[in-house]
Parts: sequence; C-alpha cells; structure tokens
Amino acid sequence: MTALMSCLPAGAQTRYSAWDSLALTPPMGWNSWNFFEAKVSEQVIMDMADAMATNGMKAAGYRYLVIDDHWVAGRDKHNQLVPDPVRFPHGMKYLADYVHGKGLKLGIYSDAAMLTCGGVTGSYNFEEQDARTFAAWGIDFLKYDYCNAPEDVATAFSRYSRMGDALKKCGRPIVYSICEWGQRKPWLWAKAAGGHLWRTTWDSRDVWESHNTNLTGIMEIFRQQEHLAPYAGPGGWNDPDLLMVGLYGKGASSSVDGRFKGCTATEYRTHFALWSMLAAPLMVNMDLKQIAPEVLQLITNRQLIAINQDALGRQATTVLQKNDLQVLLKPLQDKAFAVCVFNRAASGQSFEIDLKKELDLWQPFNVTEVWSGRPVRTLKGTLEAHDCAMYILTPGQK
Repeated sequence: MTALMSCLPAGAQTRYSAWDSLALTPPMGWNSWNFFEAKVSEQVIMDMADAMATNGMKAAGYRYLVIDDHWVAGRDKHNQLVPDPVRFPHGMKYLADYVHGKGLKLGIYSDAAMLTCGGVTGSYNFEEQDARTFAAWGIDFLKYDYCNAPEDVATAFSRYSRMGDALKKCGRPIVYSICEWGQRKPWLWAKAAGGHLWRTTWDSRDVWESHNTNLTGIMEIFRQQEHLAPYAGPGGWNDPDLLMVGLYGKGASSSVDGRFKGCTATEYRTHFALWSMLAAPLMVNMDLKQIAPEVLQLITNRQLIAINQDALGRQATTVLQKNDLQVLLKPLQDKAFAVCVFNRAASGQSFEIDLKKELDLWQPFNVTEVWSGRPVRTLKGTLEAHDCAMYILTPGQK
C-alpha cells in the first residue's frame, strides 16, 4: 500500500483510496481489437509500443497498450493461463517488460465466464489465480468482458466483484475495466464492484450513424451518454467504447464485413472532441505504424486532452439545443469551462452563442478557440455538417 500511495499525485492520499487513485483521470491508450483482432501478437504489441513511444502519443499522455481477445491458448496442468505460443513466443512477462521499458503500460483481456467472446479460455472460477498471474506478468490494466455469462444484474455484479476483489489482493495496481456493454446499467453498481471504468454501450462501429438498433454508430453511442454525467468522476468513468478515429473502415468488427467504410475527417474530429468533453477513456485502435499525420495531430491535441484529463473529473452535459445545434458544457478546475458547439445536421449552419443569456455564464471570461489556439471575443462561426467548435473559457478580469 505504501509503495502505491507514494506514486500518487500530491493531495490524492487525502481525497481518494489507493484503489480509486489508479484512475484519477480517464485512461488513455490503445487497444488491439478492431484492427488486429485474432492476429494480435507479441510483435504487434512491441511495434505499437515503439510507435506510441516515439510518435508523440506518449508525450501527449497515452500510456496503455491493451491486448484484447484471442491471446489465450488455454490453461496448463496447474490451471494457469497460457498465452498462444506461436503469437506470444516469449510469454507475457517478457512483453510487459518490453512495454515498461518504453515507459508505457500493458493491458490484457479476459471474461467473466468459462469462454471469452472469441471462444477462448475465460477467468470464471479462476479469478484469484488469474489476478495473481496477471500481477506476476506485470500487467497494468484488465479489460473484463461478459460474453457467455448470465443476463441478470445480480450475477453480473457478483462475477465482476469477484474479479475486483481478486485484483485488489493480487499485489499489483491493475486498472479494472468492466465491459458488460451497458445492458445492466453498470454506472449504478460497477464502481462498487471495483471498476475504474465501465462500458455504457454495445461495441462501437466505424460509422457516424448506423440507423440499426443492433449496430451502434458514433451518434447512437453519443446519445446514450445523456444523463450519465453524475456517475463519472475521479476513480471511476463512463466508457462509451473505443475511439473509431483513424480506422477509415479498416477494422474488421467495427466495419462489419466491410459494410461500414468509416467516417470523414470532420466526423472523426468531432468524435474525438465529444469523447474529450465526456471525460471518456481515450482508447484508439488503429495501426499506429501507419497513422495519418492529420489523425496523429488530432489525437495529440494538447487542449482537447487537457479537457479530457482535467483533474475536476466532470463529464460534460448538454446545456442548450436549438435547431440542429447542441451545446455541451464541461466544468474544469480553477473555475474554467470547456464548451462544444456541435452541428448535428447533415448540412452546414451558422451559430452565435450568448454566454450570459443562453449558457448562464455571467462572469467575465477569456475565450480560446481550441482548433486554432487563438483568443476570440465571441462564440460565433459557421460549421459544416457534423462539425463542432471547441472553446476553453478561463476567468477574466471585470
């Protein structure tokens, strides 16, 4: 406990438990799922670690490299999990050491049932043993899925609590990501089960809007985040799933047999801005070795990341809707605010927002436009379809 507490931010010891302090801000990183799926391997993770450490992402705050489903080969004679020997020939401890050597952290995946979503070995009834194994390997993050498990809330809470308790006792600080897709309203109970973040929706698809109840596009997911702000804060976060930014239709499951071709650069920009306003975990899942310059510039935007990682830990709420404009407000530390003006329409439109009359913000503010980094006097402009304007308001002089 002492070693864990000593690495916390100043003041955190008096405000948060050691467990909560593992995720005082939303986790930032990369996940293997949509781009690599069952092809994830030791070499893939090492390549992604090399890229993240050198391309500006690490400097911007990205830390976690999360191995998703399909890494398990089964259990050995001692019932210990065994990685696929072909794709992970040196084992997970070797890989964790490599990732840690880059100043990054390694995440892994399991399931609260006998089998994962991909049909390989899960952790049900082996929670304590698997947690100790993950700790011995040097794992820093666990994504815990819920395929092949009972549907009721009571069982979900019990199974997630068992792993949460096991992680707390495993001897290593491991961030706990609860992934039951929001069907059992985990925002009401996941923190009590030990979770640091909890999925609020089904898997995200690489499309702006799917118009399909079985496939969740970015806008379907965004709308599902309304009214969830009270449940997010330092130590525990609503998780609207992985960022689709930069995939451009290349993800297998996110594109669903190629039917979704991805979003426009403008839509990806808005996607990243909205997730930053929502205090959501920022987890990309593209091939970092082939990341486009404009995508890299977007996901390392220091002002957007500062909004997402703000120590106050507040999730944005909708404070104004008029026509097809939606305005979100996110309180920040030091009495500052972030404002997002979002054009939901499929055509361009102009806007002018009165801070006092429409947003009820009456004190003087210095206003910075995020995309340009320049000071502005008013929240005013023209937005193309699905675009957004982003502003940071800091207290000014009367």
